[in-house]
Amino acid sequence: MGDVLRIRRDLVDAIVEHARRDHPDEACGVIAGPEGSDRPERHIPMLNAARSPTFYEFDSADLLRLYRDMDSRDEVPVVIYHSHTATEAYPSRTDISYASEPDAHYVLVSTRDAEQHEFRSYRIVEGVVTEEQVEVVESYMFANTGSDDTPDA
Repeated sequence: MGDVLRIRRDLVDAIVEHARRDHPDEACGVIAGPEGSDRPERHIPMLNAARSPTFYEFDSADLLRLYRDMDSRDEVPVVIYHSHTATEAYPSRTDISYASEPDAHYVLVSTRDAEQHEFRSYRIVEGVVTEEQVEVVESYMFANTGSDDTPDA
C-alpha cells in the first residue's frame, strides 16, 4: 500500500480550521515531530508570505526560526501542509518544484467547498508525487494495534 500518514484527529482539525480561517488565501504550516518517529505532534501554523489565493510561500526568516527551533527540540517537519482554495487537494507544479523534504508528508487541504473539505497526503521526492493513505487516530498510544484490539463495549 505504500506510505501511510498516521495523524491525530485534533491535528487534522487544527489544519482544516487554519485553512478555513485564511481562506480565500492559501494557508500553510508545519507539524513537527520527534526525529525518526514519523509522528506529527506539534502544530505550527505559518504565515503565507505571498498572501495569495493561488500560491504559498513561507517567510524565509520565519522558516529559519522554525528550523532552529525544531533543531533545538530534536524535531523534524513530519507534515508540511497548505491549502488550495479553488482547486482539488493535489500538488501543483509549483508545489512539486518547491518540495525539498523527501521524508515529509505533504498534506493538502482543499477549501473550495464550504461544506466539506478534502484532506490528502503525498510524498514528493525528486519531483515524483505519490499519494498516501491518511489514517486519523484519536491518540498515538494505541496507533499500532489493529482494529480488532478495541475493547468490547
